[in-house]
Amino acid sequence: MRTHTNPLTTVRNLGILAHVDAGKTTVTERVLYVTGTTYKRGEVHDGTTVTDFDPQERDRGITIFAAAVSCSWDGHRINLIDTPGHVDFADEVERSLRVLDGAVAVFDAVAGVEPQSESVWRQADRHGVPRIAFVNKMDRAGADLDTAVASIRERLHPVPLVVQLPIGTEDGFTGVVDLLRMRALTWADGAEAAEEGPVPDALREEAVRRRRLLEQAVAERHPAALEEFCDRQTLGAATLAAALRDLTRGGDGVVVLCGSAYRNRGVEPLLDAVVTYLPSPLDVPPVRGTHDGTEQDRPADPAAPMAALAFKVNATPTGRLTYLRVYSGTLEKGDTVWNAGTRRTERIGRILRMRADRHDPLERAVAGDIVAVVGLKSARAGSTLCAPGAPLVLEPAGVAEPVVHVAVEARRSSDTDRLASALARLTEEDPSLAARTDPETGQTVLSGMGELHLEVAVERVRSEHGIEVAVGRPGVAYRETVGAGVSGFVFRHVKQDGGAGQFAHVVLDVEPWQEETEAGSEEGGFVFRSAVVGGCVPREFVRAVEVGCRDALAAGPLGGHPVTGLRVTLTDGRTHVKDSSDTAFRTAGRLGLRDALRASVMVLLEPVVEVTVTVPEDGVGGVLGDLAARRGRVTGSDTRGGAAILTATVPLAELFGYATRLRSRTQGRGTFTARPTGYAPAPAPPATPAR
Repeated sequence: MRTHTNPLTTVRNLGILAHVDAGKTTVTERVLYVTGTTYKRGEVHDGTTVTDFDPQERDRGITIFAAAVSCSWDGHRINLIDTPGHVDFADEVERSLRVLDGAVAVFDAVAGVEPQSESVWRQADRHGVPRIAFVNKMDRAGADLDTAVASIRERLHPVPLVVQLPIGTEDGFTGVVDLLRMRALTWADGAEAAEEGPVPDALREEAVRRRRLLEQAVAERHPAALEEFCDRQTLGAATLAAALRDLTRGGDGVVVLCGSAYRNRGVEPLLDAVVTYLPSPLDVPPVRGTHDGTEQDRPADPAAPMAALAFKVNATPTGRLTYLRVYSGTLEKGDTVWNAGTRRTERIGRILRMRADRHDPLERAVAGDIVAVVGLKSARAGSTLCAPGAPLVLEPAGVAEPVVHVAVEARRSSDTDRLASALARLTEEDPSLAARTDPETGQTVLSGMGELHLEVAVERVRSEHGIEVAVGRPGVAYRETVGAGVSGFVFRHVKQDGGAGQFAHVVLDVEPWQEETEAGSEEGGFVFRSAVVGGCVPREFVRAVEVGCRDALAAGPLGGHPVTGLRVTLTDGRTHVKDSSDTAFRTAGRLGLRDALRASVMVLLEPVVEVTVTVPEDGVGGVLGDLAARRGRVTGSDTRGGAAILTATVPLAELFGYATRLRSRTQGRGTFTARPTGYAPAPAPPATPAR
């Protein structure tokens, strides 16, 4: 009897994650080449890559925008998203991870886990995305698989399950030993495919030892493998592969492979690992959404009601491309879909299978597909599209709050309206950008995740829209918090202007408060509670007081910055039989907390980042002095490959222009990366407050 396999079992939706310059885009290029999707190997340094197709990406040599490509390997369709590695574009990674089933984390064999590697790993943890690790650049001087694996274990805390042993070191790296099949795979210079053979005699003893360590690590964590290991004192290749698959998909272990993508060594085993270990759409839990306040699951079934999530919008001059992950049902060209956010219907004009900036037309997309559609007018990143007869709202990816802003204005007054239109298109494509008009100065303020983020956005306005723009000096987004609060603060709101009056009497306690995040670090927030007894303030009025207090958090007393890190307790109050209302108590909450904050000791907070600076050893002194002048606090130092690696916490406001300064101090040999770590007290209010 013939069995029919569900075609979704042969689909893999995965992302490539890593620190900037670890080799993500080169890995993607080699995957496309090896799978026959492209016929020429693209190079980042030549500007010939498929996924870095934007002119700015090619000029800068970094990935800025997440690019979707599709290819086939061993009877499986792989939908792959190459994500940015620079911290300023972490929001692109966040939106991509929301719709992926698995990921390949790429690490530099010399540097190991770098700051942004850690950040994207934590992002994947939050989304529960299973990963395998690929230690790249094994042909570089100083490359060491064991050191890289040790940094994965120490900094990321997974259980690394190394399934390969490198053959040769540094420039002599020629291949790997597959520890599951105990076979050697080697790549000759210029060869298109791997040559398989027995394990070299010089490595046989080490390969046997590592295979034994792998078996023991797997048996400790997998019941079926433990049973076989106890019976036979070893594990068969099939049992080991099945156990590795279960551990990967359950997040209990991370399979580690190695290679050199630039030299096209190790890519085929990586693709085999993607197919073998990472989950298909059927292997992940059904997507969960809400409708009328109740939760619903939608299975990955082409016959179920359609549900899809938009995760990226590309507003080109010729039309809008909306990238979708279809979670359930079937989407056909010409279909009418329901946009759950705007509560209106839209029509699907065309469906496209993407290959970065190129595409192939499709008649339909089914559950598990990642495609782009043409014709949607109101869908944004995070919008849910579903069958009109089966509405559902899927949880969108979170949007990071901008921390840097610049004032922008058109050099020609005739371009003012065009500038507003261009900024609207940019913010439509990238939700982590925000444009607003300052009510005091009338300036247009563009906010983003970092100096490079804003620089790229402004350059797009110039190049894509032909608008000459004047840009002000960057500023940062400050916050205010309570250093010492007040107790028993009384506020009485009375208003009588004919007709029904307003009366609300509240007594508030205000105190500092911090919440614990998952990582254990403290993060500012707001909590409201009621300690009213005896019903002197009815419950519906208590809710109104809370809403009013939240209104007051928008602007603090120091400089009009948002307020965070406090707890407000309503301890007492009084009402009037006729004049008390929700509106009166909301106003009392807003004005009362505003006055209470003025009576409290307030502290200005500024965003801080963790900076990792890599410099020649002879330049350490000058760099340390410069960091100290920028109010930096050095938290660690290391020496790796003849270079010093310094870690410091520095206020974001002090980092503007640091790249140029670092290059001049180190004759162009120094580099640095930064990642946000939260907020810290600022020494004094800025001269021009950020609103």
